[in-house]
Amino acid sequence: MTLPSTYADRNCSLARSLEIVGERWTLLIIRDVFFGVRRFGDFATQLKIPRAVLTNRLKFLVQEGVLIRDDDATGGVEYRLTAKGVGLWPVVRALMSWGDAFYSPSGVKRAERHDQDGGLLDHEGRCQDCGLAVPVPEIRIEPGPGFDRTDSDHDPVSVAINTPRRLLEPIMRPRTLSAAGEGERGATRAAERADSPA
Repeated sequence: MTLPSTYADRNCSLARSLEIVGERWTLLIIRDVFFGVRRFGDFATQLKIPRAVLTNRLKFLVQEGVLIRDDDATGGVEYRLTAKGVGLWPVVRALMSWGDAFYSPSGVKRAERHDQDGGLLDHEGRCQDCGLAVPVPEIRIEPGPGFDRTDSDHDPVSVAINTPRRLLEPIMRPRTLSAAGEGERGATRAAERADSPA
């Protein structure tokens, strides 16, 4: 039996929010955009998500105004967070903190720092050195004491994500035909064929 995609309680903001970000893979895609992933092929490689599912999730997040899709002159496609999408950082941070507290006995998997002064951020995003509530673009994320480097892939995207870097800073790497959008176009065509009647 297929689960419904909407919740009966329309008078609840949590239920409405879950309609947008509650699908499997959606918050991981959003997390990776915060970490700098922008290209379809990089999402597919990093998350090991089926391409048709990734196509549907990205299309939905663009439709809902969480992401912007940018098509460049070379035929490449990149995704960026809108202000509405950046507003999800406290949710992502809270879920990461919850996971660290209950499932990472060695400590936090990823530490957050204020990029300006290097101060660690508390669970509310406040710098422990200067006391400021640090805006997302000024947060530097880096492997924490609970991060297991042996359990990490060594592709260029994973290496970039696992190196200290500012949130939202795009991961730049040379484009290949697949990274320039062909992977998404192929997945989109396959998803459209699957949806169309025979």
